[in-house]
Formats: sequence, C-alpha cells, structure tokens
Amino acid sequence: MERFNAWVDALSGAVFFKVPVFGAQIELIVLYLAAPMLFFTLWLGFPNVTQVGRALRILRTQPDKGEAKGDVSQWAALSTALSGTIGLGNIAGVAVALTMGGPGAILWMFVIGWFAMTVKMAEVTLGLKYRVFDDRGHVHGGPMYVLKAVGAARGWPKTGLMLGGLYAFFALFGAIPMVQVNQSFAQVQVVTGLSNGWAYGVFLAGAVALVTLGGAAWLGEVAKRLTPLKVAVYLAGVAAILLLHVDAIPAALAQIWQGAWSGSAATGGAVGAFVAGMRRAVFASEAGVGSAVMAHSLARARHPVSEGLVALLEPLLGTMIVCGFGGLALVVAGTWNTGLEGIAITSAAFAQVSPWFPWLLAIVVFLFAYSTLVAWGFYGLQAWGYLFGNGPRAQWSYKILYIIALPPAAAIDLGRVVGIVDSSFFLMAIPNVIALYLCAGELRRDVRDYLKDEGRRATDDKKPRS
Repeated sequence: MERFNAWVDALSGAVFFKVPVFGAQIELIVLYLAAPMLFFTLWLGFPNVTQVGRALRILRTQPDKGEAKGDVSQWAALSTALSGTIGLGNIAGVAVALTMGGPGAILWMFVIGWFAMTVKMAEVTLGLKYRVFDDRGHVHGGPMYVLKAVGAARGWPKTGLMLGGLYAFFALFGAIPMVQVNQSFAQVQVVTGLSNGWAYGVFLAGAVALVTLGGAAWLGEVAKRLTPLKVAVYLAGVAAILLLHVDAIPAALAQIWQGAWSGSAATGGAVGAFVAGMRRAVFASEAGVGSAVMAHSLARARHPVSEGLVALLEPLLGTMIVCGFGGLALVVAGTWNTGLEGIAITSAAFAQVSPWFPWLLAIVVFLFAYSTLVAWGFYGLQAWGYLFGNGPRAQWSYKILYIIALPPAAAIDLGRVVGIVDSSFFLMAIPNVIALYLCAGELRRDVRDYLKDEGRRATDDKKPRS
C-alpha cells in the first residue's frame, strides 16, 4: 500500500506541478489549458463576442428528427454538456477562488470564462466533424475519435490511435466524479443529520442507474429538464442573498474590481487574484479537457460549426453567469473571509437568508452532483466503447461497473483515490489540446466557410420573390 500511495503522490505531483508566475505558484496544467483559450480567441476572430447571438438563433431553429444526423436535439446536447460542467465546482469552486485570491478572483474567473468560450467552440466543432456512426445509426464521438481521424489523415495512423487511446484511458478514470458523491453527502449530512454514507451512496447510485441504463436518449431528456431546474434553484438562492444585501452590492462590485488590480497581501495581491481566478475558471469550464465534446457529438446538427457555436454558450452560462453571480453573493454576504472553507462558505451565506435556506442548498448540491454523475457516466461509456467496442455486452459491463463504483465514495475518506481521478481528468487535456493545435488551420477555414454560407443564405432570404 505504501508503494501505491507513493505512486499516486508522484502522479499528482507531476500533473499538478507548479511553476512561478510573477511570484505566485500556479499549476502548469492550468497554463497549458489557458494558452489555447487566448490563441483560439484571436485565431478565430473573437467568436465569443460576435457569434453569441447566432448561437442563440441556432437553438431556436435546431433541426428536428430526420433533418440531420444525431441522437438528440442540440438543446439536449447542450444541456447534457452543462450537466457535466455545472457541478459542485461552480458552487464550492467560487468559494475556493475567494479564499485563495480575494474578491478580485471573481472578475478574473469571469474574464477567463469568456476566453474559454472559444476553446469550447473549437473542440466541439472538431468533435462533430469527426464523429462516427455505428451500424445501428447511433453516434459516437469525442477527442479520441478526432485524434484517430486526424492522425490517419496526416499519415500518422499509429500516432493517432495511440493518442486517442491515451485520451480514452485517462477519461475512464477521470469520468468517476467520486468527489461529487462525497461532497453532496457532506452537505446533506449537515442539514439532515444523516450519518449513513453507504445508504446515501446506494440511493444516489440507484438514481443514476435509472438514467445511465436508459441510454443516450434518456440522458438527453433528463438533462434538458434537470439542467434548467438546478441552475434556476441555485440562482434563486443567490438572488435572495443579493436582495437581502442589496445595499452592499455597489461596494462589493468595487471590491471585486479593485481586488482584481491590487488585491491584498494576504491573498497574494493582484497576481494572487488573477492566478486564483484563472485556476478556478479553467477547472469549472473544463474548456480544453474535451469532455463536453462527447455530449455535443450526439447532436442533430446541420453543420459541425453550428454545434460548435452552441457550445460557446457553455462557459457563458456555467462560468460567467453561475460563478459570477454566485461569487458576488458570497462577497456581499461576507462569509468568504470568516475562516470557513469550500461549500461551508456558501452554506453560511444561504443561512443568512433563512435558517431553512441551507436545505435549499442541499437540494441544489444533490441536483448538481446527480446531473454531473449522469453526464460523466455517459462520457466514460464513450471512452470505454472506443477501447473495447460499442456492443451491448461491452456497454452493459461499463454501466454496471460505473454504478457499483459510486456508493463507496460517500462512505470513505477518498484520499489518494481523488488524486488518481483528478490527475486523470486533467491528463485528458494533453492529447485534446494537441488535436486543437493540429487542426487550427482547418478550424479557421471551416468557421469562415460556414459563416460566409450563412451570411449568403440570410441575404438570399431577404431578397424579394418574383
């Protein structure tokens, strides 16, 4: 066991190796994920500014069954992806950013989330372009299929297969979000007094099984209903906190702005605020990790770029809006600098509204954890299928293994298991970002051609009919 523990510690140390940035220490993997955010925003002509309106119009005019290939609607695919990204990291992650970098970190989370929009667009566009359909007409996609196809197209079939297999291997471990089970039980335990972690874990696993065993269509249906609900309930709680402290909002906004540029010595100054905000925004958005590509690949889309544009909305909703308003609520509540940590900071802020509001947070935490577990179960299934085939026996084997792995997470000290899961999650980014850079040229051509065609079509529609 000591040898195993040493191996896990070495893995975590390598993945989360820190380098000095203007006097602050930041994980190299975060810089690795932040670089393509800046590059592709410039390379693709700031679509996170110019194409948001088009993305919303695409959702309003998405094709019906039979009009385009795919298993679910574009709205269902977006909801599934949001189920995976809008999780406990958006609640506890904001609190962590505040304790690490002060109020200024919230502004930098917002800014980095804006840059993350373009990476989501880029990776999802490639995912749709290189997805595959099996004999039954079902779609399979993800960065592993992109890497395989790109490697073959460039005359490196073995390299493409190896990188794709590497991504799928890491995804199998990264797709076991045991922290979601553990931390949701922690909040439920606080408000209910429930002490039996195994009972909670079995209940949650059973609820996940109802959707996971139902397949992609079930996943899309549940996600498109559950995602708006969980976000609405959380933002309703955040709105209540802001209304309770409405007079403090101007001062809180000033704190956030000033903290982003000056900060305090205790939180590392302006650099500390930037580093904390960047770290949490990268983690919360998952842009560059490639996980959401597996959900968007299911979409019935008329063109790969159209689904890429829909994916622009993910960091906008998950990081900029949910994290932005949540962070502002914690600043006005003042619970972020009281010595509490993680989700306890958010719970204390909710308790200021009413003694029963932590119950509301417990419901939110459960919904966030549940939807994340459902989405990531599907992601793991895609990786499993790439490695072992997509036959019924292979798929059922993975689903059962995934469900069995969930209950222990609520009852045990995760310790180094979390180290393996977290390390695998961020190792997924290494081959995925390589694919993005390799395809930078074709991405820009595809985006420009699509926008040109859409512009021509819009012009033709406006011409009077003779």
